[in-house]
Amino acid sequence: MSYNNLLVEKTGKTTVITINRPSQLNALNKETIEELNKALTEANTDQGVRAVILTGSGEKAFVAGADIKEFAHFDVTQGKELSAKGHELLFNYVENMTKPVIAAVNGFALGGGLELAMSSHIRIASDNAKMGLPEVSLGVIPGYGGTQRLAQLVGRGKAMEMVATAGMISAEEAKSWGLVNHVVPQAELLDLAHKIAGKITANSGTAIASAIRSINANYEEGVNGYTVEVEEFGKCFGTPDFKEGTTAFIEKRKAAFN
Repeated sequence: MSYNNLLVEKTGKTTVITINRPSQLNALNKETIEELNKALTEANTDQGVRAVILTGSGEKAFVAGADIKEFAHFDVTQGKELSAKGHELLFNYVENMTKPVIAAVNGFALGGGLELAMSSHIRIASDNAKMGLPEVSLGVIPGYGGTQRLAQLVGRGKAMEMVATAGMISAEEAKSWGLVNHVVPQAELLDLAHKIAGKITANSGTAIASAIRSINANYEEGVNGYTVEVEEFGKCFGTPDFKEGTTAFIEKRKAAFN
């Protein structure tokens, strides 16, 4: 499938999706969000894909926010619809994918860009990256999960400070806060993303999907994460991957998961 705003490349068991709007610092407009949904859905349903890497084109930005020109004239109802649709098509979708998504943050990750990174399962950053949620400087709040996921990742106090000041933090600060896992020079960012993806793709895809559902359950209102873990643990026993993994262990060989 061809896209106007994305570059998609499959390398082995990993799909790399690059948001390609460099003249707009890869800002998320409606078309890009819809294209991301299609590309991510394709990767998530492709049995040959085990991991996804999300990044931005160029050296300046991962995603420098949403395209403000598209919604500057919206009213209350349209604003609610914009947020709800974004959650459905992209941010909640990414979080609940059964294939792990690695956000390789290669520059500015602001507003919707940071929200996209936070909805991903793993975040790594280049040492020139800057992250923030500047929405209150525009008279609005983060509307794509930022107020929720940021607090989950860095704690309530730091989230309040980042949102209320509309400030940016460096990649190293983001690492110290637990917002990203690793910081490397920009030239090494995609290599690290592929290294992590390679470790993921060597393991059981069905088990990883169960693990994602179990971990996410801890953050779902009214859901007992331990109960979900018990259910998902039990389901694993009925999979070919469980049989292969345990047989390989007993036979002292490396498991070959399909």
